[in-house]
Amino acid sequence: MKNIITASALLLGTMATASAQQAIETPKFGDNWSLGINGGVTTPMSNHPFFGSMRPTIGLNLGKKLTPVFKVGIEGDFAINTSTVRGPHSSTAFDDSYIGAYGAVDLFNLFGGYPGYTRPFNIEAQAGAGWGHRFESSVKDINYFGTKVGLNFNFNVSDNVTINVSPAIIWNMTGEPVAQSTASYSVGRSNFNLTAGVAYNFGGNGFKVVRPYDQAEVDALNGQINNLRGTVSRQDREKAYLDSANRALTNELEQLRNRPAKVETVVKNNLESVRYVFFKIGSSVIGADQQPNVEMIAAYLNNHPGSKVVIKGYASKDGPEDLNIRLANQRAQSVKDALMKRYKIPASRIVAEGNGIGEMFEEESWNRVDICILEAQ
Repeated sequence: MKNIITASALLLGTMATASAQQAIETPKFGDNWSLGINGGVTTPMSNHPFFGSMRPTIGLNLGKKLTPVFKVGIEGDFAINTSTVRGPHSSTAFDDSYIGAYGAVDLFNLFGGYPGYTRPFNIEAQAGAGWGHRFESSVKDINYFGTKVGLNFNFNVSDNVTINVSPAIIWNMTGEPVAQSTASYSVGRSNFNLTAGVAYNFGGNGFKVVRPYDQAEVDALNGQINNLRGTVSRQDREKAYLDSANRALTNELEQLRNRPAKVETVVKNNLESVRYVFFKIGSSVIGADQQPNVEMIAAYLNNHPGSKVVIKGYASKDGPEDLNIRLANQRAQSVKDALMKRYKIPASRIVAEGNGIGEMFEEESWNRVDICILEAQ
């Protein structure tokens, strides 16, 4: 018995270590219960013919998995009386019974780790102890302290249904009559059981693997969130600037429309022949908000096959002068390239030239512009 206790302690320690390697979400109380029924054969291990003394047995068991590795429960085995065993025979339908508590270890999850789901097949090592009773007809029934060990070969059809095949050995530890001090393992007082059965698992598999986050990972995610917030803030400022420029242009256009008729005619003609493409500071890339202006230029050129466009690129006073001169050239070339590549306008109809630093507008940021003059022929 001392060896059994020591081995059990070592096994539980190993189970605790394996379980600590991953985080399992706490299941509900109703999860991982199982109710099973089985049937098979039982026969004495010695002193009797192995097959000649074999008789049917039936059983019930109720269990609950406490962890993906460890399970506890209660069970009962009842050997059916066929009058094949020596000595006095039972006058009832049963000649032997065993009712006890047990613990079972899932060997696959113990040594292979819990994968987060129910495996299609697994093996459990089971051990337990309980009350044995032998039914007699001519002498007094015999009660004894029994122990049981075995294996469960489980075929998990689903999270709820399991079909199992279970070989096991049950020992009469105290012999006849009952004397607790004489408890011992003796092959002469043991039975071999082989059963097959089905179990229904209430609540299914309630063990869900949760991936823990360490503080460093949380801090990194918070850093990413703060960077995204900064990006959104910058984009909001850029949008506010563009909205302001749009309102200024709208006001200017409204003022031009409200001038006297003679002046309005001249301005109207100028507005029809001039288009603006604005750029962000330090950039020659045509922004999404400026694409409609380029498209209007292309539409005019396509609708008037003999027309041309002169693109004059400018830069604001921000930054070194030589950089702004190059930037003005690049801005003019950027619109030319867009007209040629996207809208298939021939290069012969496009003149692109950089005009350095512009001073057309009082608002300095408006001078980062391409002024596109349409020439009809």
